[in-house]
Parts: sequence; structure tokens; C-alpha cells
Amino acid sequence: MSNAWLIWWLLLCGASVLNVAGWLVCARTIARPVAHVSAADRALRSQLLWLSAVYVLGCGFRSFLPMIDIPRLCLHSTWVSRIFIGRSVATIAELCFIAQWALLLHHAATATGDRFAMLVSRALVPLIVAAEVCSWTAVLTTNNLLHAIENSLWTLAAALALTALVPLRSRLDARGRRFVVAASACGAMYLAFMGAHDVPMWLARWRADLAASHAYLPALAGLRTALQRCIVDRHWSAWREDVPWLSLYFTLAVWVSIALAHVPPLRGVFEPAHPGAREKR
Repeated sequence: MSNAWLIWWLLLCGASVLNVAGWLVCARTIARPVAHVSAADRALRSQLLWLSAVYVLGCGFRSFLPMIDIPRLCLHSTWVSRIFIGRSVATIAELCFIAQWALLLHHAATATGDRFAMLVSRALVPLIVAAEVCSWTAVLTTNNLLHAIENSLWTLAAALALTALVPLRSRLDARGRRFVVAASACGAMYLAFMGAHDVPMWLARWRADLAASHAYLPALAGLRTALQRCIVDRHWSAWREDVPWLSLYFTLAVWVSIALAHVPPLRGVFEPAHPGAREKR
């Protein structure tokens, strides 16, 4: 499998080109004037679209120049092939992605008047900021336990969003209900993947480090190595374990981000105050 890395990398690059093209089509579609769309709904759609643009470009950069942070590995030696740059791009992109979900959940909470959904919508971004702090600390110190905590926080964020969103289904109009169903399916698959693969992978690496008496780096020393060029390693064995999550991250997650900009305005369904009110009219 000496060329496995090349096939995988070319697939990632091809997907990234298609992702950018898909975003451009999405942007053109959204730019078309639509009757009976309020200024607030247009503003929300624009915010979702530009947050998606950052995520698409960030994932595109990381697809063309893949890196594995803790061992400081990359596929290509360029002047930007540095863990510090890759991690910075990832941080900005991930905060934009979670901001998309926070905005939509806030929109749904406003439409239905649901207080719990509103609280969760406000908690999502701070929760992922904490996850990014863990990620950066993991990268600087080479402690895989912090990556496990980071991904656990992402899992918690998804679980909270799902817990807040699912009960809103019956309180939204038909288009809103379809969004909740689609979002719930995506959320359930994400939770299953994180619980079965991602978090256990980082915990297993941490345990392996403990067994090998791995010495963690001081943060300043870790920063120096993160600022240096990565080590080029094209052996499939060095990448095989990370390929599943990297591949899904740069494809399915990007498609979700683009799709979020197309979510229709969410409208609540308000029932009569008394069950018989409608019949007495």
C-alpha cells in the first residue's frame, strides 16, 4: 500500500474542490431575491453562509496539507506546513461551524419560546472554546488525554443540541420539522462515531503514552516545535488510524455546514389556548 496515502490525499483534494464549488452554487442560490422573506431571515441566512465559507476554506486548506498534530507529521513540506498554522486554521473553522449550530438553535428557540433551547444555544460556543483550549494544550504538551477531553466536549455539545432540538419538532411548522429530523439523524450518527471511534482512539493513545512513559513537553517547548516545519511521513501506517475522522471531517461535516445555510426560516406552530376554541369560531 505504498501509494495509499497518495490515493487518499487526491480524494481529499478532489472533495475540497467540489466543496468550494458547492458553496459557490449555494451562495448564488441564496443571493436570488425571494418574496416574503424578512430582513431578519435574510441576515441569518447571510451569517450562516459566510460562517460556512470559513469552514469550507479551512477544511480545504487542511485537505491539501493534512497534518497530525502531536507527532508533528504532514504529507508535504511547504512553508505553511507547520502545526501552529494548521491548528490555528482548524480553530477558526471549528468555531465558525459551532456558531452556525448556535445561531440555528437560537432561531428555533426564539420561534418556539423554548427557554432550554435558548440556554443551550448560548452555551454551545463557550463549550467549544473550552474544547479548543484543550486542543491547543494537547498540541503544545503532546498529551493525548486533552484531545480525548476536547472531543468529549464536542460530543457533549452535540448531545445538548440534540436534547434541546428534538422536543421542538412538534412546535415547529412542516419545514422546521423536516430540519429537526435531518439534524437529529446527523447528530445521532455523530454521537455514535465519537463514542465508538474518536474518543476511544485518543484515550487509547494516552494509555499507550503512559505505558511507554512518554514525557510531555512544557508548553513553551511545544510551541517551538509547533512553529517548525512538520516531519514529512508518507507511510500509510502513520496515517491509517486518523484517516476515518479526517475523511469524515473534510467531507460530511463540510456538506452539513453548507446545507445549514439552506435551512428555511423556522416558524413556530401556536395551538389555540383552549382545545375547543377552533370549533367555536
